[in-house]
Amino acid sequence: MADILTPRQRSKLMSAIRSKGNRNTELRLAAILKTNGVRGWRRHPKVLGKPDFVFRQARLAIFVDGCFWHGCCFHCRMPKSRQDFWTRKILKNKERDREVNKLLKRAGWKVLRIWEHSLLDPLKVTARTKAALASKVAGR
Repeated sequence: MADILTPRQRSKLMSAIRSKGNRNTELRLAAILKTNGVRGWRRHPKVLGKPDFVFRQARLAIFVDGCFWHGCCFHCRMPKSRQDFWTRKILKNKERDREVNKLLKRAGWKVLRIWEHSLLDPLKVTARTKAALASKVAGR
């Protein structure tokens, strides 16, 4: 079906739609952590890179990465339209993720990135989180 709006009109319309972030994936991880007795985390603290969850005492930052937006090699399917735009967008997101990881690690934080599809295996996610909480940051 052809779009009845001009590209400029479509862009204006789409830019007015506000993101909900990755709220559903975050809520799933929060439920997994609660169910498995993992305590001490906070959501959306003011920390470099805006992690989704932070364990301040353990200096652990957790990001829940959506398969599409962060370019999961298993599940990211590029749209057929505007492929150049979407390829650049996903590559920029991946580069930003690497930079944030590097900066947080330099600041003495551990970083755990959890793929959206990983939330289907709560025991594995819990084990990774507990292992990261138990590990020591290099140089501390």
